[in-house]
Amino acid sequence: MIRGLYDDACLRARAIGMMLAATGMVLTGAVAAPNAANADEVTALKIGLLMDLSSGSAEVWRDRQRAFELAIKHVNAGGGVFGLPVAAAVGDATANPEKAVAAARHLVEVEGVHAIVGPNASASALPIAARMIGPAGIPTISFSATSPELTGVADSDFLFRTALSDISQGPVLARVAREQGFDNVGLLFVDDAWGRGLAGAFEAAWDGAIKDVPVDRDQTSFLSALRESASADAQALVVIAFESAALAMVREAIDHGLYDNFVFGDAAKRPSLVRSLGGDRLGDMFGTGPASAPASAASAAWEAAYLAEYGALPVLSYVKEAYDATVALALAAQAAGRTDGTAIRNRLRAVGGSPGTVVFAGPRGVAEGLRILADGGEIDYEGASGSVDWDENGDLRRGHIGIWRFTEDERIEEVRAVAFER
Repeated sequence: MIRGLYDDACLRARAIGMMLAATGMVLTGAVAAPNAANADEVTALKIGLLMDLSSGSAEVWRDRQRAFELAIKHVNAGGGVFGLPVAAAVGDATANPEKAVAAARHLVEVEGVHAIVGPNASASALPIAARMIGPAGIPTISFSATSPELTGVADSDFLFRTALSDISQGPVLARVAREQGFDNVGLLFVDDAWGRGLAGAFEAAWDGAIKDVPVDRDQTSFLSALRESASADAQALVVIAFESAALAMVREAIDHGLYDNFVFGDAAKRPSLVRSLGGDRLGDMFGTGPASAPASAASAAWEAAYLAEYGALPVLSYVKEAYDATVALALAAQAAGRTDGTAIRNRLRAVGGSPGTVVFAGPRGVAEGLRILADGGEIDYEGASGSVDWDENGDLRRGHIGIWRFTEDERIEEVRAVAFER
């Protein structure tokens, strides 16, 4: 049984541990592996999942955790890495960056993971990269940390992302606001690495009037900030905030007659928002977030596998990205032939880009990729979320930003995907 969910989240750790153990994901010790390169004996690969579980919404983390588990299940069903089942551990990053660093350290020094999927938040990813995974040499792929600040973090090239930097989302968010007929907006954004990054990218692309107001991450009432943002006759409010803050912002804005039009960043893409406030108020309000490539064979294969496993597709963001991060680390370890962090890191760009045989997300594609690598071949993994072709900073070279909207019947509808390429 794995240990994880650091400190105050131990009960969730036990539940997750039982689920992972039930699917055969946990293995310890060194075992002979005849197909591992340059070694007669290797240790089974162990991957840690690090995200905010104790303060994050269960609606959010549940599907990302499922994607992580599904990836490991597909890897193990395909023969594992070095012919051995991949082990798993889970850490609770919490919403506190210092506790997130401690949770990452626990995964590495106590759980003995060789690689990490996560963390989910940019504010945590920055200190973890600089103070933990860089010095320790632990390859880490975040599935949702999108701050542009992460591009230049001193991580010794051990931090990668399966989510696009917000230099890509900001211009699309500005386009959505213009397409709704607005040329004068208020902007409230969380004053952390993520909020500042997306707000800055939005403002750089915005050619209308704007009154921006930063707010504290722990703030619960926003009336003063809302009034300041609306003081220049703003037509709409751009909301760059997490679920609970976004809900409070919009509710106060409506209740006090400050705004009745809104445009949302990716963290507000939550069914709970439109269910709480009503489709009559938020119906036909638009937002942006990650998106898969249209008509993607890899995405279709993954969706079929996820649907078969869990009975319904996820609605929220960064679920496919969590799967791709996990698979990429497993494939890179297989290509490296050992669990050494530098060796895995050095193979990530190779398995994520050309040249090589293209293999797709999903059980068949993952199994094929592992087989080709075990035979000494090369692959180009095409992820469920899109390309995992990384540049010299561990950032994606290309991908898609989605435009979505809340509906009057209180759903989230995907509208279209906008291609991004450096």
